[in-house]
Amino acid sequence: MPEISFDSPIGALTVRELDSAIAAVDWGRAASAAATPLLREARAQLEAYFAGRLRRFDLPLVLAGSRFQQAVWQAMLAIPYGSVRTYGAVAAELCASPRAVGGACGSNPIPIIVPCHRIVAANGALGGYSGAGGVTTKRFLLALEGRSARQLELFGTKGENNARHHDQGEGRRQL
Repeated sequence: MPEISFDSPIGALTVRELDSAIAAVDWGRAASAAATPLLREARAQLEAYFAGRLRRFDLPLVLAGSRFQQAVWQAMLAIPYGSVRTYGAVAAELCASPRAVGGACGSNPIPIIVPCHRIVAANGALGGYSGAGGVTTKRFLLALEGRSARQLELFGTKGENNARHHDQGEGRRQL
């Protein structure tokens, strides 16, 4: 599988391609690199995102998962930059439980690009994050998009404009 690794403000990232689409983002460096034009574009878009110059990714994605996981991931993709939703709100939309939504968040194979960091608990707590660095990484990504943990605590997440992200689990797979 072609892949490209690079440094980011949240540590080394590796992006993987499958069938001309982005299939995974993982923390750490790959042992080998076989960059394609798509992977170079993904890197450029991620670097622009981290620099505050990109608010919406425009990359072909292949999301391998159950029908339910894919529905949750599509809901994540619909959350605009700088906005958040609660597990409960996404769960209600999908006729599921908030815990099931959290499980799908934790299984997201393409974090950052598929913004699981934009889903949070109803009480404004950040919860966990499946990427390396856990909640620290989640807090960084939310702050990058203009949200702070303090804002979430002060306003809660009763409205969709006041919500943020939560994944279950603390450690995304490392390379």
